[in-house]
Amino acid sequence: METAVPAANPLTLAQIPAGTCARITHIVGGKGLIRRLLGLGLRVGSEISVLQQRRRGVVVASAGTRVALGASVADKLLMQPLDR
Repeated sequence: METAVPAANPLTLAQIPAGTCARITHIVGGKGLIRRLLGLGLRVGSEISVLQQRRRGVVVASAGTRVALGASVADKLLMQPLDR
């Protein structure tokens, strides 16, 4: 299972505003969720760009791929905003 030490005050992906770049620091979930995210190209250490915040989810871009994630998954991804 991929894990990392979360930051002191981590933000979930759902809390990151559109137009912000961030890095995944921790995935709060089991092997099934981690495996599903790996299949989408998202893992601990991945840098993503938040394209859209929707009522019940978020659209992100990572390595040239756009992915829509539901609110429950977005709440399980702990992020570190990047200065860009």
